[in-house]
Amino acid sequence: MTTREKPWHGVMVATALPLRDDLTVDHDAYGEHCRWLVDSGCDGVVPNGSLGEYQTLTPEERARVVETAVAAVGGDRVMPGIAAYGALEARRWAEQARDAGCRAVMLLPPNAYRADERAVLAHYREVAAAGVPVVAYNNPIDTKVDLTPGLLATLYAEGLIVGVKEFTGDVRRAYEIAELAPGLDVLIGSDDVLLEVALAGAVGWVAGYPNALPASTVELYRAAVAGDLETALPLYRSLHALLRWDSKTEFVQAIKLSMDIAGRRGGPCRPPRRPLTAEQEAAVRAATEKALAEGLR
Repeated sequence: MTTREKPWHGVMVATALPLRDDLTVDHDAYGEHCRWLVDSGCDGVVPNGSLGEYQTLTPEERARVVETAVAAVGGDRVMPGIAAYGALEARRWAEQARDAGCRAVMLLPPNAYRADERAVLAHYREVAAAGVPVVAYNNPIDTKVDLTPGLLATLYAEGLIVGVKEFTGDVRRAYEIAELAPGLDVLIGSDDVLLEVALAGAVGWVAGYPNALPASTVELYRAAVAGDLETALPLYRSLHALLRWDSKTEFVQAIKLSMDIAGRRGGPCRPPRRPLTAEQEAAVRAATEKALAEGLR
């Protein structure tokens, strides 16, 4: 496996974390899941996603999740979420990721309060001091802090960030970021504008959907960034009902149904224990599309 020069590029999966019935982390299953994702064409994984279950893990569990992912697929394919209530704690998680072998991390702005620009700058300065490339995560919907293109340009000019996961859903942001911060990498964060942001120049996609349908989502991303609309558009139309932010309930139901059809105990919070074959994934995708078309009756 060759070392990836920019580990935040490509399809980076915000990984589901398999738990046992007693709610302890099943690290063996998680490592297997990470390997399956990479073997299925995904470029890397994002453990401890910034608004995910890491908030309920102990520090020891959270650290081991990162270490498990690195052992499974290599540090150049692991970009952990390092969000925390304070900058010092976030820096410690950046250092933990760095020491585990990760070559990039993903960081929300302060999210316990509505931070102003001064606080955001101080937050990213502290974490950048850990010496590992930082991808900012702009999610003003949940954090109430908007990393505007102008603010991102300031962070980039100071060398504090190398990219941004853009979650506003506003395609125009990609063009404004390119104007104000040439060289700052844009990663798709809002799945239902994947094609539009890819055509605007995105170099990565941080997504949850590849947890269940890696081959299909990778095919869509690769075609989109290549400008291959003949391939991308039909696939985008078929998957868009899953990708829309307002269809999360339908997504959960469809994936559970699909995994049942495939003979797996599955779902977004419990990935399949064994890899799906390409034929099985095609069957899952067809079943999911049919279920959504029928309203999941």
